[in-house]
Order: sequence, then structure tokens, then C-alpha cells
Amino acid sequence: MPQARSRARRSSIDIWPGFVDALAQLLMVIIFILLVFTVGQFYLSDALSGRDQALKELQQKISALADELSLERQTSETLRGNATALAAQLKAAQDERDALTAKLNAAGQLGAEAKDLQARLAAEQQTSQAAKAQVEELTAEIAALHDQLAKVTAALNVSNTTIQQQQGQIVELGKKLNLALATKVEELAKYRSEFFGKLREVLGDRPDIRVVGDRFVFQAEVLFAPGKADLTPAAVQQLAPVFAALKDIASRIPPDLNWILRVDGHTDRRPMHNDQFDSNWELSTARAISVVRYAIDQGIPANHLAATGFADNQPIDPGDGEDAFRRNRRIELKLTER
Repeated sequence: MPQARSRARRSSIDIWPGFVDALAQLLMVIIFILLVFTVGQFYLSDALSGRDQALKELQQKISALADELSLERQTSETLRGNATALAAQLKAAQDERDALTAKLNAAGQLGAEAKDLQARLAAEQQTSQAAKAQVEELTAEIAALHDQLAKVTAALNVSNTTIQQQQGQIVELGKKLNLALATKVEELAKYRSEFFGKLREVLGDRPDIRVVGDRFVFQAEVLFAPGKADLTPAAVQQLAPVFAALKDIASRIPPDLNWILRVDGHTDRRPMHNDQFDSNWELSTARAISVVRYAIDQGIPANHLAATGFADNQPIDPGDGEDAFRRNRRIELKLTER
């Protein structure tokens, strides 16, 4: 037993120093760790403190930048407002410039018109002065005319009796002239009757040659071919005795009896158009001229002949049949005064 207890004591004594050493080492480790932690905590605290300071400085910078940004925004809005105002002012200035330009152009036109009006006014003034001079001249002429009128009135008053006497003489001369004209007309009618009487004797009673009023009428077919204006050989035979009788009577007509043989050409109302004539006017006139030329060849003085074309404007038969057309195609001879 005593041996066991001694072994136990040696065992417990042997363990403790190792435990103490281990514990001391553990404590030193812990102290080292605490020291490292403290140092780390110090450095970390210092680092964190530096970071907090940097963060504060950064926040201050950010705040300053925010203030600057706000200021810049305000400035930008102000500038935008100013730009809008300046744009409006520019627009107003441009409008005002355009208005001033228009006024300037209008003023230029007005200036030109004013110059024109001034020139016209000057011309009108010159014209007015000339007109005044003319008025003065006309006033003097009117005064002179008044004097002449007074003299003429006096002369007329003096010559009223003479005028009345002359009027009586004029009336008497008019009566004598009318009587002389009536005598000439009767004399010409006598020769016309003689001329027509001889024509009736020479030509006989033929239906295609007749007397209508104071005219001797030949149907166109007696003298001309259809659509032609040249006298046919048969026409020469018909017209020769007519102009021989007229020539005999003309030799006995007094020279102071101004007579004329008028040859009138007429057609029907059907349109005429061929290689020689474009209308009835040309055909009727050409036929009348052919008769006049033949009369001149037979010795009738040209100053006692006249050719007239009436086309279809003087019909003697208003019908539409062939008989009416034939009667309307004619040559008329009329002995009348010029």
C-alpha cells in the first residue's frame, strides 16, 4: 500500500510541471494572439479611422459636387431660360427687322411715287400756267368775237329785209328748178318710151324677153350658157338691134339730159361655185359687164353705161320650182337719169 501511494504521488508531481508549461505556453499564445489582435485592432482602427476620414472627405467632395451640380443645373435652367428668352427676342428682332424692311421698301416706293407725283405736279403746274395763258387768249378772242357778233347782229338786222326778198327769190327758183327737173324727167320718159317701143318692134312678142315696169328684161338663157358670163352668138343677135335702137335715140337726146343705161345682172338663189366664179355675186356682175362691153363695142358711150350685179337678192318670183329659178335668172336694161 505505501508503495502504491508513493507511486501515485510521483505520478501527480510529474504531471503538473508539464501542465504548467503547456498552460504557460497556451497563455503566451493567447497573449500573443491578443497582442496580435490588439495590434491588428489598432491598425484596423487606424485604417478604419483613415477610411472614415477619407469617406468623410469623399462625402464632403460628393456634397460639394452635388452642390456644384445643383448650381450647374440651376445655371443650366437659367441659361435655358435665357436662351429661350434670347430666341424669342431674336424672333421678335427678326420680325421687327422684316417689318422695318417692308416699311423701308414701302417708303422707297412711296418715295418714288412722291417723286413721280412731284414731277406730275410740276408738269400740271406748267400745264396750268399754259392753260391760264390760253384762257387769257381765249378770253380776248371771245371778247373780239362778241364785238364781231354785235356787228354781225347789227348787219343781220339791217339785211333782214334783203334776206326775206332773197328767200322769196329762192322759193321762186326752187319752183322753176322743180319744173325744169320735171320737164327733164318727162323728156327722158319720152325717150324711154320711144326706146322701149322700138325694142318691142324689133324683138316682137317673146316670152323670154319682156317689159317689167320701166325695165326691159332678158332671161339669162337667151344671152348666156349655164354658169357662164360670155355672150353666146345668139345673144349677139338679140342685143344688136337693142343697142342700134338706143344709139339712134341717144343721138337725139339733148346733151343737157344726163341719162344712163343701167345693166343689172340677177341669178337664182342656188349657190354658185365653179372654176370661174365663187358666188352668185361674181356671176351676176360678170354677166352685166359682158353686156356693157358689147354695148360699148356697138357705139354706146361708156359714160352713159353702168353694170350692176344683184346676185339672188332681187327675185321677181319667190317660188322654189325650176320655172321660178328661170324667171329670176335675168338681165335687166333700164334707161334712167344719172
